[in-house]
Order: sequence, then structure tokens, then C-alpha cells
Amino acid sequence: GKHEVWSWTTATKQFLCHVWEKVKVKLMLSMSFLIVVFCYCRRLYCFLAQLVKRWSNYLQRKLRRNLSVLAEVDLLGYSAREWKGETKQAKHMREAYEELFWSCHIKYLRQVKKDNYSVLRAVLFQIFSQGIPFPSWMKERDILKLPEKLLYSQGCNWIQQYSFGPERYTGPNAFGKLRKCMEALKANWAEISATKDHEERGNMCNILFSDESKEYKLYEAIKFMMLYEVVEAYEQMKNRGEPVHNLFSLLLARDSSSDPLSFMMNHLNSIGDSICLDQVELFLLGYLLEVKIRVHRLHRFNTEEFQVNYPDEYRREWNEISLLTEDDHYYHIPLCRT
Repeated sequence: GKHEVWSWTTATKQFLCHVWEKVKVKLMLSMSFLIVVFCYCRRLYCFLAQLVKRWSNYLQRKLRRNLSVLAEVDLLGYSAREWKGETKQAKHMREAYEELFWSCHIKYLRQVKKDNYSVLRAVLFQIFSQGIPFPSWMKERDILKLPEKLLYSQGCNWIQQYSFGPERYTGPNAFGKLRKCMEALKANWAEISATKDHEERGNMCNILFSDESKEYKLYEAIKFMMLYEVVEAYEQMKNRGEPVHNLFSLLLARDSSSDPLSFMMNHLNSIGDSICLDQVELFLLGYLLEVKIRVHRLHRFNTEEFQVNYPDEYRREWNEISLLTEDDHYYHIPLCRT
């Protein structure tokens, strides 16, 4: 009996050892496979994480590079960085910035891309970001028909010589390009002004003003509407002798813009390319968009021209936007924050 028990125990141990040997091999193979898979997945995860990080950094750099209106920065910090040293001009500009900070309660500014669309960009960005609606005259008429009206109804076939800023384009296709510019302005303005959430509206503005081709269309549409207003005023003065706003008398009194054609050829066509808006055209811009444009002219600090409104005659219900300039050429957006 003892021999049988011993034989049964031995056989059981041998069987279990044989099973374990087979299971151990498979288990080791499985563990090796899992380790290989784990290492591969870990390397893949690290690779994908690095790829996503690089792509995110690329997009952020690209957005920062393309964004034509930058995020707000501290006003006095900006002044200290931009106007270092003890030259007379540097001291003058720092004092002007301090005056804005303490007396005008302007704490921040948003830098605007320095090109010849600077003032148009700064004005339109604020109109959009504040959700300011269409001016009253744009609610009463379809701006998409303005190019057609000038070309066919009023016989202004010289608008074929219209130039589109840096793209000095002229010719018979000018009409079609102007129509597309007007469509872009109307569609974007309507969509953004209808957005009530301030943060969402800000995001829409950042997207729009990071696309150069789209924002250029907006500025060219504004330029063309300025031309349209001058044509209307000129026709009133010439044919019917009706009174017009003083700014048109001032604008048309210049030798370089005595009529709409010369205004276009000598002024509007170069805006965005080689020149920016001058002071008289800023009056026209505010009148056209029905906004009071308050400009802080830092190089005129300690003079009566330190703060100027465009136009100087405005209606009480008009919205106010602010600009900041150091040289009457490039403009930034001042901000009041508590």
C-alpha cells in the first residue's frame, strides 16, 4: 500500500512538473510579448506626445505671428520697454504714457500690426470686438449694390482704376473684386455683431484678424465706402448745391482731392500700400462708420492736440472707440481695465 501511495504521489508530481514546464514556457512567452507591447506602446505614446507638442507649438507660433492685433499688455511696461534711455524723445514719450495711465485711466494696450492698414485695422477690430452694429445708413441700403450703383447709375467707370492696397490691381475686374470685399465686410460684421457673448466674439475676432486675405477685404470695403461717400457729397455740391458736412468741404478743398477721381487716385489707392489715412480721412472714417474715434497722440503731449476726436462733431448715440499713436502713422488700441 505504501508503494502504491508513493507511486501515485510521484506520478502526480511528475505530471504537475510537466504541465508547469509547458505553462511556464507559454507564460514566459506571453510575458515577453506583453513587455514588448508595453515598451512599443510607451515609445509610441512618447512619440505622439512629442509630435502633438511640436504641432501645438507650431500652431501657437503661427497664430502669434499672423495675429494682426496682439493680446493686451501692461501700458507702463510697454512704455518702459519701447522707450528706454534718457533722450529727450524717450522721456517725453514715457511722460505721455504716464499721463494716459494716471489721468485717462488707461492701464493696458493691444499692439496692432504696423503696416499701412494700421488705423483701419485698429478701428474695425474695436467695432467688431465691442459688437457695434451697422451704422444707420448701412441698415437702410444694401452696401453690396454700391459698386454697381457707382459704375452704372452714376457713370463712374473710372473705378476700374481702383487699387487694392499692396495688390495694385486695376482693370475691368475691379468691379467684381469690390463686390467680394463688400460681401466679406457685410457677412463678417453681421455675424460678429449678432454674437452677444463677449468671449465668443473675441475669439471670432482673433480668427478673422489672423487671416490676412480676409482682413484685407474688409479694409478695401471700408476704403470703397469712403469713396462712395465722397462721390455722393461731390454730386450734391455740384448739381444741387445742397449743404454737406464740413469735412467734405475740407477734403475736396485739397488740390490733391478736388474731385472723387483725384481723391481715389492720389489718396485711397495708396492706403494699405505706401500710405496710411491722414487726419482729414480719419474725420471721414468716423463719419462713415458713425463712431466717435478718440485718438491719443503721444507725440503731441502737453499740447491741445494730445487728444483729438474724429469727427469733432458727432451724435450722442454714436459709440466711442479709442486709438493710441506715437507718430500719426501706426496705431494701437488703448484699454481701460479695473
